[in-house]
Amino acid sequence: MIKGVMFDFSGTLLRIESTEQWLRGVLAETGYTIEEPEIIACAERLAVAGALPGGPPPREVPGHLLDLWRSRDLTAEHHRAVYTALAREARLPAPELAETLYDRSCHPVAWQPYPDAEQTLQELRRRGVSTAVVSNIGWDLRPVFDHHGLTRYVDVFLLSYEIGIKKPDPRIFQTACDKLALPPADVLMVGDDQVADIGAAALGCPVHLVDHLPVDERPDSLALILDMIPPVRR
Repeated sequence: MIKGVMFDFSGTLLRIESTEQWLRGVLAETGYTIEEPEIIACAERLAVAGALPGGPPPREVPGHLLDLWRSRDLTAEHHRAVYTALAREARLPAPELAETLYDRSCHPVAWQPYPDAEQTLQELRRRGVSTAVVSNIGWDLRPVFDHHGLTRYVDVFLLSYEIGIKKPDPRIFQTACDKLALPPADVLMVGDDQVADIGAAALGCPVHLVDHLPVDERPDSLALILDMIPPVRR
């Protein structure tokens, strides 16, 4: 019987804004003005570079950034360093915008919950099901959950950069299960990554994958897991 659920963050419970929205938001914040065609072209270069955390991955990681890319979710310093470097690879109109772009990607305004995220978390809480957020990330996502009123539904946050372990390493899932005080077989992993999130299966956790789609294109994939989880009596 499933008594707990681990959720991925990006692309599962919440989704980052589009690359163009991200760039436009920073330009508006900074008052930096560039022509409309260059905004669109720069946003495309940023997307190809994979400079937006939680956005499209790089089409190709430059050789001199490979080591940082591989370790990006293990420390806050590496995460910022690689994503700001990728932004600069996109030929920004002003190099200093790389830091401002990164800062916005960590700000709650850049993230939106999927339409069924809150109702699903709320129903799990009502049923007495414990929850954890297990994320490969290089910054503290808790303010995002606070901003959207979701923190009250989460029992445990387990972030790769805080513990130096990232998915799909089974140890991160085991740590989450231990914090929930549940055996892995009783904890469902819900994520969108067929490599990282599937790592939970090595412990015997059931795994449910959702599609990494824009918020307005995925209205009810999370709510579907409620059919898999009967109420838990405590």
